[in-house]
Amino acid sequence: MNTLRIASATEADISEILALIQGLAIYERLEGLMAATKENLREALLGEHPTAEVLLAFAEDECAGFAVYFPTFCAMLGAPGMFLENIFVKPEWRGMGVGEALLGHLAVIAEERGYMRIDWRCLVSNEPAIGFYTSQGAVALSDWTGFRMDAAAIHDISRKTQAKEIPTNLYEHAS
Repeated sequence: MNTLRIASATEADISEILALIQGLAIYERLEGLMAATKENLREALLGEHPTAEVLLAFAEDECAGFAVYFPTFCAMLGAPGMFLENIFVKPEWRGMGVGEALLGHLAVIAEERGYMRIDWRCLVSNEPAIGFYTSQGAVALSDWTGFRMDAAAIHDISRKTQAKEIPTNLYEHAS
């Protein structure tokens, strides 16, 4: 590989981003969860109120991988941070420095923005990724457990709160 270029995603990259997400879903054996479309990616990443950012890695002129990230806040530190939602390098480009370049660029962004940490999750079965992350100085957090509330659970608790089945007199509802 002669050249590697890291760039922020643009409107022209939406199809490539979708293809990378599909590749990630296949790699993680999560194809059944794949619901991303060009339309919802365009809105989430480039719409009026973007909720995440994407870096693309180009090896030569081919897109070799990507990283999806968004800002977070740590109350204990009283400081912002970054959550790395996904990092994925196409199989044919692994072991060539693409992952290191993406993580390095994320670290530059984090430092420029005053972020105090970068957090992410990794499937415990993804031993190659865990090995890569630890080789880059990351530490597995064994004292934390990830939780997720899906759209159905969000809807259910929202409905219960709005129906006053969950006490709301203890706080003011922010609208």
